[in-house]
Amino acid sequence: MGKRDDLIARYADDLKAKCGMTPDIALLTKVTIGCGPSIYNADASTVAASQKEELETIKNNFLVKKLGLADGPQLMDAINKVLETYGQSERNKYRAVVYYMLTKHFGKESVYG
Repeated sequence: MGKRDDLIARYADDLKAKCGMTPDIALLTKVTIGCGPSIYNADASTVAASQKEELETIKNNFLVKKLGLADGPQLMDAINKVLETYGQSERNKYRAVVYYMLTKHFGKESVYG
C-alpha cells in the first residue's frame, strides 16, 4: 500500500470512529485524490475550524467552485454541521474527511463520478 492508501484508511477510520458514518471507500478515494498534494502537507491536510478565513475558503473553493453550489447561508450552515459531527474537540479534522462529508451532505457524489 502506498502513502495515499494509508491516508485513505486513516480517513475511513475517522469517518467510522469519530463521525459515526460508514464510508463509501470509492467516493472517499476520489475526494482524497481531488484534494491533491495538500493531503501530504501536515498543515494543509487539516481544517483550521476556528479560523473564519479557512471556512470561507472551504465555502468558496470547494462548495461553490468544485461542487457547483449557489452561495448562500446554507453553505456555512452545512460546514458548521459537518464540523460539529466531526467533533468540536477533535484537533485534527482532516480536509478530505470534511470534503467527503460535505459532498455527501449535498448529494453531490456525481461531481466525482
